[in-house]
Order: sequence, then structure tokens, then C-alpha cells
Amino acid sequence: MTTSAPAVQGQTLDTSFTEKAINTIRMLAADAVQAAKSGHPGMPMGMAAPAFVLWTQHMRYSPTNPAWANRDRFVLSAGHGSMLLYALLHLTGYDLPLDELRNFRQWGSMTPGHPEVNHTPGVETTTGPLGQGFANGVGMALATEWLAARFNRPNYPVMDHYIYAIVSDGDLMEGIASESASLAGHLKLGRLIYLYDNNSITIDGKTEIAYTEDWAKRFEAYGWHVQQVDGLDLARIDAAITAAKADPRPSIIGVRTIIGYGSPHKAGTSSVHGEALGEDELKATKEALGWPQEPRFLIPDDVLAFYRQAVARGKQWEAEYDDLLAAYAREYPAEAAELRQMLSGDLPAGWEEALPVFPAGKPVATRNAGGKVINELAKVVKNLVGGSADLAASNKTTIEGAGFVAPGHFAAPNIHFGVREHAMGGILNGMALHGGLIPFGGTFLIFTDYMRPSMRLAALMGVRVVYVMTHDSIGLGEDGPTHQPIEHLAALRAIPNMTVIRPADANETSMAWRAALTNTAGPTVLALTRQNLPVYDRAGEELGAAEELALGGYVFYEQAPDRLEIILIGTGSEVEIAFEAAKLLAGEGIGVRVVSLPSWELFEKQGDAYQAEVLPPDVPKLAIEAATPFGWERWVGNDPARGAVIGIERFGASAPYQRIYEEFGLTAAHAVAKAKALLGR
Repeated sequence: MTTSAPAVQGQTLDTSFTEKAINTIRMLAADAVQAAKSGHPGMPMGMAAPAFVLWTQHMRYSPTNPAWANRDRFVLSAGHGSMLLYALLHLTGYDLPLDELRNFRQWGSMTPGHPEVNHTPGVETTTGPLGQGFANGVGMALATEWLAARFNRPNYPVMDHYIYAIVSDGDLMEGIASESASLAGHLKLGRLIYLYDNNSITIDGKTEIAYTEDWAKRFEAYGWHVQQVDGLDLARIDAAITAAKADPRPSIIGVRTIIGYGSPHKAGTSSVHGEALGEDELKATKEALGWPQEPRFLIPDDVLAFYRQAVARGKQWEAEYDDLLAAYAREYPAEAAELRQMLSGDLPAGWEEALPVFPAGKPVATRNAGGKVINELAKVVKNLVGGSADLAASNKTTIEGAGFVAPGHFAAPNIHFGVREHAMGGILNGMALHGGLIPFGGTFLIFTDYMRPSMRLAALMGVRVVYVMTHDSIGLGEDGPTHQPIEHLAALRAIPNMTVIRPADANETSMAWRAALTNTAGPTVLALTRQNLPVYDRAGEELGAAEELALGGYVFYEQAPDRLEIILIGTGSEVEIAFEAAKLLAGEGIGVRVVSLPSWELFEKQGDAYQAEVLPPDVPKLAIEAATPFGWERWVGNDPARGAVIGIERFGASAPYQRIYEEFGLTAAHAVAKAKALLGR
């Protein structure tokens, strides 16, 4: 039983009613999991009381407008306990009918096994892979501080909300949480408040089998405000959250709970973590809690009326906020207009004019071109915010002269993420989910190995995040095979809704950034070179226009006065090889075309007719890419007599990049020989 019944939003509730309201959450979760015959009932039953306090006494939200800009964000990092969130959303009046709870985990329902943003109203982020929500919350808090620092004025706190989360033992064990907590503590993200469900149980048993550290001292060392409370003591939970809001540091409140609370035989055991209670135990649980056996999914009328007060409160908070914004706009019209534009997700007028055009002549590495593009865009797109995982000098991601985010100084476009690629990925997602910012993050392409879970979730959630991935091939040279990505382009292309762009020169790089910023439905990877590449004279040499990058693939060069006999396809740095080989073939009277194919995903969107126009099916094709050939059969075909790939099927080597390219056959001479072999010459 809960130990006290504090006042809730100015209402004094007796202990019996409070217990009934909390048990409603518990039983909705238990009934839903039992109906689905799968799920995780233990966490919702154990954390129902702390969640009750948070959602009824502290959080500011508007169920009829889940996108209200100044709402508090709630992240269920322990996403396996999704029924806790679904119960709260239904009870407080979000557009989540009770039938959706009855259809928990079923095809087409709004209540999937783990919460999914843009699928269920009120869900702020897609969670389940442990630690991801923890990092997302850090990104949301960083976005809040950035917007507050830029737009808040005396008496006008236009960005003034908290980021709350429920995190689990599993979240704290994952490395991404450690990375994110470290950065959050360093930056003193005081709007971040996490409730740690400290129930000492994981799937394999008690946490002590693998997790015995002093978590509280660990977070104190990170610079967090740390408190510990009993998960049934409502008054102390309330006081702890109040204290957390008053502290300038990020806060974590260790809440000692009993997983599966109320279950006579399974409470406190690992079996209640990931299994339905079973009919007999569900019956016994209802008896133990004094809950009616029928009907299932019972919500007492007085309990529903109590929770649904959130609708009126939310509308009142929204109205007060609208009045605040109206007054703010009268006094600070320029700032108000900019805030509206940023929160809308739209790009400012004239932003495309900031994209630089690079003159033909001196070769430029596409990473250097990318750095120039970022700096020019930042002059206009003021909410372009990001940085690098300790590789800014190599990635060229720094916006010059603009300062870096630091404790108490958040209104800067540059972020030092430190050597924390995994956390950077999760934090970027949180920044994008919060709204108002266009986040980007840089590292070497090889280190997408560390970031891939967060990148996959960015694609699943459809958030606009830009990844600046430099040193994109064996072209980085002497660092050797540990740093030379071979399979990474294929792995990223395999992620649904991930747009991968590997530009061939500086002007394609400028257009790649254009494609990334206009891609509002998912993340974009820019794979950029360390080595210099030609900047093509597209007018003088009658080459395809860099603007055609938006099509994903286009005719870069053609010399076929009589008939087209072969097509050479290149991406990124290998377009140069294809171009040189094509000129040699043309010199021998062979009708040849070069296709620059910087983005498979953008090319696929153009449809069959355009693809057939650029890559006629009856013409032999040779693709050239300094990466695994895996997947290239999509474009060159499956007949080895009609299509081939010059790629890399082993790890790289340590040497000057020119020598490595020669040893791997990535040369114009080898391309000419392969092309002739396809033609039988």
C-alpha cells in the first residue's frame, strides 16, 4: 500500500482513492498483457505509484494537443513497460481509446509492444532498445536549453519545460546511458529529471548477478543531483521531484520498487518482467489488491473523472502560453517570428541562396567542401546545431567564430560531443524530436559501427538528422584497415528510410546538403572524402549538372555518337575513375556513358521510367565503388556477362591511398580492361 496521499493539483485525496487510482494503472497493464498473452506487466505494476505522482502533480501537458510546444516531455526509456504509458495516455484523455488497450500488441493497433513516436498520440520517442530513451532525453533537454537561451527574455519564459523519463536497471547498464549521462552532467542540463525504477530484477534474474556498482555514486561523479526514495511513498516522491526541479544539475531519483507489485506469487521475480501473469495469478492479484475480477479493463468512473481533469488543465496551460506568446510577439516581433519558424520545422526564406558554388580547378576534398557548406548555411539557417564526436578538425563540422555549447551558455551552434559516438546518435535524435533544431553530427564513416542503433531508430522515427561521415573509404590511407570502411555503405543503405549520399565533388556536396535539409521525413548520411577530388567544370566539359544530385543518379558524361555500348557507374571519389576510364574508352571509339549515382535511395524514388532512361536495361554496366560490391546487382544486374562491379571484398591496408587504390584495382586502366571484357573486346 502507498504510505501517504498528498494533495494533487490542489486537491486533497484520501488514501483509499489514491490507491484505487494507482491500481487502475496496474490492472490496465495486467489485463492488457494477459489479453495479448505477451508483454511486460512487472514494470507498470511496480512504477504505477511514482508515475501517478509525476503525471498528476508535476507534468504540464495538454492531451488534446500532444504537440503543444511548451509541454513537458515524458520519455519511457524502459520501453518494455509500454502499458504504463498507454494506460496513462488513455486515462488522462489523449486520443487513445480503451479498445486500443484491449488490442495491445496486435496488428494495426495504436499500442505496439514498445512505444513508437508518430504512431500513438502522446508518445515522444520510440523506445525499447535500452539506453536509447536515456540519450534521447538528454538531446531534448539540450534542445530546450538552446531554445530558452536564444529566445527567453525577462518575464517571457517562452521555452520553460522539463524532460522527464522513467529509466530502468537495463538502461543504466547500457553504455549509451553512461556516455549520455556524462555529457549531461558536464553541461549541467538542469531540466532533465529521471526516475530510476530500481527494482533489482532483469530477465536473467536479480541484477546482482552482473550489476553491483554503486549507481548513486556513479551519477554523483557524473555531476548529477541524486536522490533515493521508496516507490510507495507518494509524499517523498513528490518532494524528490520538487527538489529535482529546483536543482541546477540533471537529476536522477532512485525509486526502490517491487516489480509486479500486487502479484502474490510473482512480485519481485524475473518471471513478471516479460511474461503475462497468467489467468490464475491475475485472479490472485486482483484479490490481493481488492480489485473486481470483472470486467477486464475496468476504470472506475470517479477515477476516470479524476484523471480526465488533465484535459481542462492542459487547455488552460495552453491558453496562458498563447497569451504569453502574443505579448512576447508584441515586444519582440523578430524573435517571435524566428521562434515560430524554427518550431514549424520550415527552413528560412532564401536559405538555398546560401549554398556555395565551387569554381572548377583546384581539387577539394568533399569533407572540406562540406565544412564550407555548413558555414555558409549557418549564416541563414540559425537552428543548424551540431558538432562532432571529438573529430571536428577532421570532419570540418565547426561553425567558425560562433562558439560552443557550454554549461550556462547554450545559445551556440557548435557542440563538443566528446568521444561518445553512440550517445551523439541518441542525443541528435532527441534534439530532432524536441523540435526547433536541425541537428547534425560528425565522425568517421567507420564509426557508424558505434552509432548504428541510434541511426536505425532515427530512420524508424523519421526524424531529420544529418550525419557528416568523413573518411569514407580506403582513400583515408595510412590509418589502415581499422579505420577504412568497407561494408558500411551497404549496411547503411540496408536501413529503411535512411538516405545515403556519397557526392562526387564539391558541388555535389553542396547539393547533398540541400537534399539533407529538405529531407524532413528521415535522416541523411553524407559520406565524404578525406582525399582531394576534382571540382568538375560542368559547363566547359559538358557534364551533368550538380543539381541533378537531387535525382540520386544522373548522366554525368556521355560520348556515344553512334550508339551507347557501355555504362560506367561511380559514386563519390570513384566517379573520377569512371570519368577517366570513359574518356579512354571514347578515344577508342567505344560509345560510353558515365552515371554518377550518389544516392541509391533518391534514385529509387524517381521511378522505373527515369531509372531506365539513365541506366537502360539492355546496355552492359560496370560499377566502381571503393566498398563491398554487396547490393550492386540492383543496378548492374545479375548476369556477370552483362554487368560487373569493381569493389573491395577484403579489409583495407595501411599505405598512401594512391598505392592502395592501385593494389585494389580501383584505377581507370583496370576499369577500361573490365569494360572491354564485358564487351568481349
